[in-house]
Amino acid sequence: MKSIDAGARLLRSAALTGGVSAEVTMLEIMKTDGQKEKLVVRQHGAADRSRNPQIEQDEFRLLRGLHAAGLPVPRPIFCAGTEAPKPYVVTEFVEGQVDMSPVNLIATVESMADTLTDIHQVDWSRYGLHFLPKQTDWCAALLGKQPAQSDESLHETLIRGILATTWPLPHAHKDVLLHGDYWPGNLLWNEGRLAAVMDWEDAALGDPLFDFANGRLEILWAFGEDAMQRFTKRYQSRFPKLDYSLLPCFDLMAALKPAGGLSNWGLEPEIE
Repeated sequence: MKSIDAGARLLRSAALTGGVSAEVTMLEIMKTDGQKEKLVVRQHGAADRSRNPQIEQDEFRLLRGLHAAGLPVPRPIFCAGTEAPKPYVVTEFVEGQVDMSPVNLIATVESMADTLTDIHQVDWSRYGLHFLPKQTDWCAALLGKQPAQSDESLHETLIRGILATTWPLPHAHKDVLLHGDYWPGNLLWNEGRLAAVMDWEDAALGDPLFDFANGRLEILWAFGEDAMQRFTKRYQSRFPKLDYSLLPCFDLMAALKPAGGLSNWGLEPEIE
């Protein structure tokens, strides 16, 4: 707290559950000016840090750029990087909750589509986001790493076989900012309004259809086929200039992502 407000006093703290890859804590402080403020401290796990030792610094830089671009993300406040014994990022606390049973499903999925197109149309070079990894590199690594045992519950062998005949795909679009894991569980809602897009550790630069396909699959799983089709039509109406002929290939890539990995998601056995 000294790095944020040297005279601030901690009032309470609470663990924020629901995430898998990071330890997240809410702090409520009393600032020296007498104002109360809620903060969020995010500490990445060993798996994320081994993948990217600079993940806290990168997340802070990314959130700073996204916030400047006007996207609904938590405002970044402070970052303790690799010089700290346990690196962390501090952001503002956004009032809201994940809503997996929305009252107005149509409005929810259309808002999701609108926000995703807003993300994809950010001028990422203007906000200094060149450091983000390339989505094509991630896809190549996934396809190049053959599993010791295929996950046939998700038809992994069939999907890999089809993608092997089509990948790498032609570059039909310029690189855009990608969230990387756009699904209802990473969105906070407040009184029916999408308040914040969370968990940007998989952000990358690449084809917008990569994010779009992932969102389609997640909405299919969460809300059903009609909701997925509504999301699809809304996104396409907001982004009509894209070439959607390669969408089936990105749909298959999205379907391959969870293969062999559901056990790492922290789900209850019956849900998994």
